[in-house]
Amino acid sequence: MSTTTVTTEEHTTSGAAAPVPSGGGTDAVDHSRVYWVFADCWNVVRRGLTHYQRQPVNIAWQLGFPILSVLLYGYVFGSAMTVPGGGDYRDFLMPGMFAMTMTFGFINTATVVVYDATKGVIDRFRSMPMAPSAVVAGRGVTDLIVACAELTILMLTALAMGWRPDGGIGGAVGAFGLLLLLRFSLIWLGVWLGLMVPNPEAAGGLFAVAFPLTMISSIFVAPQLMPDWLGHVAAWNPISSTVAASRELFGSPVGGGGSWVEQNALLMAVVWPLVLTAVFLPLAVRRFQRLSR
Repeated sequence: MSTTTVTTEEHTTSGAAAPVPSGGGTDAVDHSRVYWVFADCWNVVRRGLTHYQRQPVNIAWQLGFPILSVLLYGYVFGSAMTVPGGGDYRDFLMPGMFAMTMTFGFINTATVVVYDATKGVIDRFRSMPMAPSAVVAGRGVTDLIVACAELTILMLTALAMGWRPDGGIGGAVGAFGLLLLLRFSLIWLGVWLGLMVPNPEAAGGLFAVAFPLTMISSIFVAPQLMPDWLGHVAAWNPISSTVAASRELFGSPVGGGGSWVEQNALLMAVVWPLVLTAVFLPLAVRRFQRLSR
């Protein structure tokens, strides 16, 4: 067996970029690096999905709270709720439930990341000949795949309860795109927090941050029904923009709203996630690079 063949097999097994034969040039080197970045990222994604496959209770737990909230607010308190401008409260509520599920997902991201960090998994990744960006990118892709599954299951639950989107297929696809964009931006918040908190127990305490973040928004109640100062805070909550835009695209009652941010919900539903990504993605990458070996 030639020296080139042996070297190629060794690099392929270890996960590093395969050597480029002489004469391959810069283009061949760049192609090899790009290939192994995607290959390493896919290995991280496959690892994450395997954990979900072997522990389906994790997804069941993530979905349990939103489904219970739908039943509680939609059927127990729904008759006492009013929607400014008229409309059925359950139709008003469902887009908010979708957004709340996407928001709470960052807690799971942080928990998984801090677990890997405390158990030495991330240190092992860093010691291996693999692309450093694959660890962070792989976590993001895994969470997006899980988010798609969560939205699908929650949507089927809503349809079984009688919810019907009136905005057409195009509106529904656009709404789900905005919901996934919000989830994408919060992934990097979860990765950064997961690298900052000391242990998985502390990551579980992030629920105390996520809960008021979702309650002081337009998920359950229109900001117009809150005290003035609290209504302004809720209207400028990034989650509220995604919720309002989703209601508009789904054809659900939007609950009125006369402020600038509420009238431009579609625009802000894109701007807010981009801002969050621009802030927390660099912070997550920088924190990962500063981890000690």
